[in-house]
Amino acid sequence: MLVAVGAVFVVVCVLGGYMAMGGKLGVLWQPFEFVIIFGAALGAMIIGSTKPLLGKIGKGMGQAAKGPHHTKEDYLELLSLLYAIFKLAKTKGMLAIESHIERPEESSLFQQFPRFMHDHHALVFLCDYLRMMTLGTDNPHEMETLIDEEIETHHNEAMQVQSAIQTMAGALPALGIVAAVLGVIKTMGSITEPPEVLGKLIGGALVGTFLGVFLAYGFVEPLACVLKLVYDAESKYYQCIKAGLLAHMAGYAPAVSVEFARKVLFSTVRPTFYEVEEAVAALPPV
Repeated sequence: MLVAVGAVFVVVCVLGGYMAMGGKLGVLWQPFEFVIIFGAALGAMIIGSTKPLLGKIGKGMGQAAKGPHHTKEDYLELLSLLYAIFKLAKTKGMLAIESHIERPEESSLFQQFPRFMHDHHALVFLCDYLRMMTLGTDNPHEMETLIDEEIETHHNEAMQVQSAIQTMAGALPALGIVAAVLGVIKTMGSITEPPEVLGKLIGGALVGTFLGVFLAYGFVEPLACVLKLVYDAESKYYQCIKAGLLAHMAGYAPAVSVEFARKVLFSTVRPTFYEVEEAVAALPPV
């Protein structure tokens, strides 16, 4: 929503200001300039990307438009799930959660948390580390190193999409100059035409420079910036799980382990201590 509002703001301010100065929108209508600039930018991005990465770029654009995936309600549900798992493990032992993590889609415990169940990667992430704990992994420091490595790998893989879009933003102004030069070359071929014709041709050529800069700094680079924020926010979701798991491995009570997890969250989506307390109190007995 904010991306759409910002895009409208950019268009209205730039084109509105141009018209207020007496400019004519018809002069800016140069579709072939757009084809040269944006088409070449897309081609350059394809050259600099792998096939798997290209498949993720469209999805990344959609993520940028939607903003961060996880809301405060998602985190409240995650913390409640962690509490339920830790409480079950504390009261009945780690082996009591084995049946739940082997088939989470059939688990009565996991089915209480539908938001989390719809996040396949997070579900696999949590179950994998709980499985390692049931198999005897009991060193929090070794577990922390491994979790950090996986989170970093996942984050770096996602940031490849952001990097590709950022590279495209950097190329657009230069490609705008390419389009402008081609327009000047075309104009030079009509040098014998009267001034009014030459003026129109030169104006059309300069639109290339305008479009390159306008698209780069008005749309594509901001999209790359918001995509970085989205991926950083997604990493926090896994860091929250990590903090809870490590606290549980260190022997803390379920409520304290969940508080460790809650503390790593951004303030905009962090539930209060009392909200978490109320949520876990409403959970059915394990």
